[in-house]
Amino acid sequence: MPVFKNEGNGTWYVMARYVNWKGERKQKCKRGFATKREAQEWERKFQLQNSADLDMEFENFMELYKNDVKNRLKENTWLTKEHIIRTKILPYFGKMKISEIGTKEIIAWQNELLAYRDEKRNPYSQTYLKTVHNQLSAIFNHAVRYYDLRSNPAAKAGNMGSEEHKEMLFWTKEEYKKFADEMMDKPVSFYAFEMLYWCGIREGELLALTATDFNFDKETVTINKSYQRLHGEDVITSPKTKKSNRTIKMPKFLCEEMQEYIGMLYGLKKKDRIFTIT
Repeated sequence: MPVFKNEGNGTWYVMARYVNWKGERKQKCKRGFATKREAQEWERKFQLQNSADLDMEFENFMELYKNDVKNRLKENTWLTKEHIIRTKILPYFGKMKISEIGTKEIIAWQNELLAYRDEKRNPYSQTYLKTVHNQLSAIFNHAVRYYDLRSNPAAKAGNMGSEEHKEMLFWTKEEYKKFADEMMDKPVSFYAFEMLYWCGIREGELLALTATDFNFDKETVTINKSYQRLHGEDVITSPKTKKSNRTIKMPKFLCEEMQEYIGMLYGLKKKDRIFTIT
């Protein structure tokens, strides 16, 4: 082990030799370890990450994956991904070495998920099976792209499940007006549905709206944020996609309705949300 002690300050350092992706021999120095064991562990992980095939357990690689990916994703996106990994992937692959997981292991895992039935004898949906497999494949793609794993066994095994294209149902104007008439005695719900229907915004976008998002002179509303409920707290994030940032032209009657509604909100501050979940 190329681990040495700095006699000057008592810390340990590593001189790690490795071959980069170009086939060139390189050397990396890492200093400041409090103990020899910490230095040796860092050198071991460094060599594993730079080997042609990762000789580490899947659950250990997941720590690397989390550090690489989590901060690049929205919190709710990571939570969804993390839940699938924790409940559907780690229980099966956690103790296997990354380099020893092949198509045979992937197919066996798929078969377990395909055979699953809940208490009502219902299987996982085709869309869910496809989503779970895609999460596993994304992990192996990351290992191939950044840690020199030779190939993605999940891609070789092929996907399971399929994307279900459900028919989208829309209210006609007459159907919506009939519904709106029934909501007249529930003002908050009425104004909320008016915004949803006539502006075509998402629920999270509606729940993030503040009074400053409206320009009643230009008859517009600006959509630039979204509401999430995470870990029991209200969280405001950027919209779902970059294209979701937009300014929407509002019908004149809707502008009048929203001016009326905002005027009803006593003590409203500029950054206060005008619609909340109760």
